[in-house]
This record gives sequence, structure tokens and C-alpha cells, in this order.
Amino acid sequence: MPEAPKKSLKATTTTTEDQYEYCLAEKNKAALEFIEDVTTNADEVQKKVLAEILTRNARVEYLHRHGLGGYTDRDTFKKLVPVITYEDLQPDINRIANGDTSQILCSNPISEFLTSSGTSGGERKLMPTIDEEMERRSLLYSLLMPVMSQSVEGLEKGKGMYFLFVKSEAKTPGGLVARPVLTSYYKSSHFKERPYDPYTNYTSPNETILCPDSYQSMYSQMLCGLVHNKEVLRVGAVFASGFIRAIRFLEKHWQSLCRDIRIGTIDPQITDPSVREAVSRVLKPDPKLADFVDGECRKDSWQGIITRLWPNTKYVDVIVTGTMSQYIPTLDYYSNSLPLVCTMYASSECYFGVNLNPLCKTSDVSYTLIPTMAYFEFLPVHKNNGTNSISVPKSLNDKEKQDLVDLVDVKLGQEYELVVTTYAGLYRYRVGDVLRVTGFKNKAPQFNFVCRKNVVLSIDSDKTDEVELQAAVKNAVNHLMPFDATLTEYTSFADTSTIPGHYVLYWELSQKGSTQIPPSVYEDCCLTVEESLNSVYRQGRVSDKSIGPLEMKIVETGTFDKLMDYAISLGASINQYKTPRCVKFAPIIELLNSRVVSNYFSPKCPKWVPGHKQWCNNKN
Repeated sequence: MPEAPKKSLKATTTTTEDQYEYCLAEKNKAALEFIEDVTTNADEVQKKVLAEILTRNARVEYLHRHGLGGYTDRDTFKKLVPVITYEDLQPDINRIANGDTSQILCSNPISEFLTSSGTSGGERKLMPTIDEEMERRSLLYSLLMPVMSQSVEGLEKGKGMYFLFVKSEAKTPGGLVARPVLTSYYKSSHFKERPYDPYTNYTSPNETILCPDSYQSMYSQMLCGLVHNKEVLRVGAVFASGFIRAIRFLEKHWQSLCRDIRIGTIDPQITDPSVREAVSRVLKPDPKLADFVDGECRKDSWQGIITRLWPNTKYVDVIVTGTMSQYIPTLDYYSNSLPLVCTMYASSECYFGVNLNPLCKTSDVSYTLIPTMAYFEFLPVHKNNGTNSISVPKSLNDKEKQDLVDLVDVKLGQEYELVVTTYAGLYRYRVGDVLRVTGFKNKAPQFNFVCRKNVVLSIDSDKTDEVELQAAVKNAVNHLMPFDATLTEYTSFADTSTIPGHYVLYWELSQKGSTQIPPSVYEDCCLTVEESLNSVYRQGRVSDKSIGPLEMKIVETGTFDKLMDYAISLGASINQYKTPRCVKFAPIIELLNSRVVSNYFSPKCPKWVPGHKQWCNNKN
């Protein structure tokens, strides 16, 4: 197995600047050589990864159940071990969550569960992980800046202003922590006790990132970012939506932030003692900076506010692929069209790969999968006839199982669903991401992220599919029955013109009764839809404040006939036309909005608590 690059610099207080730059150059060189090595020998590395996973876990119950019997070769593995979804694995996951410590999936102890943004039965999926996986994630992080430094020079000479947050966590009945993968990483010693590295020199002290109160965390991180404004060379967040929320937060609170900078004392609303202490180490009275920030924020236009307040910024580091692409125009507005950089591709199941051409156009972002991270397979997917929708079978027949191909055997231009086998106990697991092959780095393929399978609506990390939306709408229309009204047709739209973004439902009603439906009933419909959506959506509404109240727009009778007429005018077949349950095309949204007769918002947040519903029920 190729050796991973060393993570830390051996610099001391006596190290000269030339020596330090040499150390950094050597570290970057080692990282780039590692990428070159594993992509050149991609198939050999993949064989070794699979053999290593199967050797370590030869005695686990799951592999024994499928008759693997200690074999570690690819052919036997593919013949005996099924391709699975989360629902297939859920009984084993539940056993571990409930306290079974036997070797069910992995020979190493499961250290915690990583909660996926994908859901099953309305609850977050639980991905098992082991302690050593943190090393693999840290490895992938260690590759990002050496790659970036090939395109942008001098990044080691300044700071990064990144808005990073921890999210709520829960404990399973068996006592294992369940939390998002980034929360796990930020709370780990790998992050909190990381050795000095100019590439992880952030404006935000650890204490501000680890603060569980989202308002205090955002306020203190923004304040520190402003204090270091001249040193900032790159800005970002995990998702584009998160970074835009930070800018909107600045729009609301710049006067208070300026006051803190002017007098050198943080606002009394920030009550977390560790945050106050950390900020006090960097915050000193600076009337000149306060006047500068005040002057920029008072201007009528906020176009280019990023380059105005942080004038040395070279790029914005955020995910803008998939559903996050809807935020690109807003980012361009605030940043004066700085490069938008997507550096890596990862999920709760596994960290996958890096973008080796980070300054490419956002439409051309491709990720090179790093062959040491897991064993990868690919299930071909196909476009449905007459539509642009993707066909991915839920369960696979024998032929479809045989169609799976290895990392080095994918075809240029073909789309695939990603299937992974990990060190932490996932075997031939369907991740649900659809990828398109765009090229190769040596023998390793490079992929565009096409979409998340079946997702209809998404604002932040939420993912709502058509079946879930239909069930939520079905629950909500019960409020209309006393008024002898029925839902004729509906569609939806993820509106990101507001910050935070929010779901919009367009309803066309048929009412036989004469009693007018009061606004409170429509508001109840909105709330029922929200209460019926999955826990990731509800957490975004209640805890993370990353999603705004759901909006319902009632449209004129005949609106959906007009929608069909428009689709047919563009070439759709009248025989095959179905009302789309989500719309994105601007002319269609304009058509719907032109026929709105009234609109309503959810009057309050839906119910949400950390953890799975059944865990809470067990406590009661």
C-alpha cells in the first residue's frame, strides 16, 4: 500500500523562514507524489484495499452469514456478497445501536455512528465508524492544500475565514454517540489538537467553532473574521448555503459587530465563557477598523461585500455542486465573481476524493477518487426514455449485479451509482450518489457529481424525495375536508431567493362547499407538511435555522392545465406528460407565480428533538 504523506511540519521556534518554506514544499511534494502513486496504480491499490478489509473482518457475522469463509479475492466477494441499501443493513445497525458489541459488521469496535443527511423512515441513517477512519479523513484533508497551492500561490502567508459549526448529537440506547461526520471531526483531537499548519490557520478559534449555540458561534466567528480582515486569503463554509447565511447574518448584525471592534469587548449576548475568553485574545479596540467596516456595510449595495471587507481574498471555498449550484448567482454577487472552489467529495459513509483542478468552472468540477479510501464499485444508470430523469433500480436482478464495474473499468461519459465497501463495516453499500465519468488521472477516473438519487427538494443538507413529499401533502389536505375542498394538483419549488431558503408548495384546489377557507387552515396545512417531513428537514428548521418556514401558494383553477400546455409546447408528449412534483425552470416558476391568488406560511417550527424517534419513545 502506498505510504500516506506525513501530516505535520517539523518546524520549531529556531526554524528560519527559508527552512520553514522548504519543509512546507517537501510536505506538499509528498502529498502530490502520493496522489500520483495511488492513481497510477489504482487497480492494484483497490485489490489490496479489498483484501485488507476482508482479511481484517474475516470472522464478522455479516460476511459469515453470506458464506465468504475467509476468501479475500474480488471474484468470490462479488459472487457471494449482495449489493445492498440502508434498509437491508438496518436490522444489524439497530442491534449495534441497542448495545450488541459482538462482531456483527466489523472486527474493530464501532466507536460511534455518523448520522447521514439521507434518511430512512423519516430518521437520519446511522453509518458505523471506527477510530482509525479518522486517520483516513485526515489524510484526505491533508491533500487539499498541496493541490490548491499548485493553482494559487502564497496561501501559507495568511488565514482562512471558514464558518464551521457543530450540530447536535444524541446517544443510542446502547450508549454510542450519533452525530454528523463534521461534528465528529471538529470534536476530535485530530482537529482540536492539530499541530501548527499554515493551511489550517483559521480566523475562528476552536472554541467558537465548538460552541453549540448557533447564534453565539456565528457571531463570534464573524467578529474574529472581521478583526483579521487584512490577513484573510480565502473564505468559505462547508456548503454554499451556509456561507450565504453568514453574509446575511453580517447584514443583520454589523452594527453590533462594529461596536465590539470599536471598544474591544464582545457583546454581552455572547455568554459562553470559553468563547468570550477565546475572542478576547484577538479582540482589541480598533476604531479605524470599526469605521471601515461601518462605512462599507452602510452602503446601499452589498455587491462585492466579500472583496470589500476582506480585500485579499483569492477564492471562496464552498460546495456548489448538486443542489448547491442554485446558490452560485448569489455567491457571485457577494464576492465580485471570485473563483468558487469545490475541493473534496465526501459523505458520512466514506470520504471519497479530491478536485485536482480546483480553479475550474463550477460546471466542470470533477473529483478524483483516492483508491486507498475504500473499495469502490459502480452501478450503471440510464436516462428514462423521453425524459431527463435517471433510472436506478431499487433492487438488483442477477444481470444488474453483474453490470457493476470496478474503479478502473468505468467508461468515459457513462453515469453510475457509487457502491462502497469500507473498513468500518459497509459491504457493497449503495451510497445513492449518481456520478458521471469526465476523465482520468492516470488510471483513476474523475467524476462529476450529477445528483443524489430520488431527491426532489433541498435547501441545505436536507433531502426530500417525491414519496416523502407526497405523504406529507396527503396528511395536510385532511385540514381541507371540513370545507368540502380537495387538492386537484400540486408541485413544489426550493426557493433560495430568501435567506435562509424555504420550500414553496403550489396548490390548485377544487371547492364544492361555499364556506371560505380561513387563513389559519392553510397555515395548519403548512405546519402539517413540515411535521410530516424527515428529521433532517425539521432539524434545519428548529436547531440549525438553515431552512425558513414552508410557504403555500394557492393558484387559480386551470393553472396546471396551463403548465401542461407549456410543457407540450416545448416538445413533451401529451400521452407521457405527468405533473412534475418539483419545478426549477424559471419560465415555469414565473407561470405559476403569475397565477397565485393567496399565499401562507407555516406559523411555527415543527417538532424536533435530537436522536431517533424510537430512542425518545424508549426513554419514555
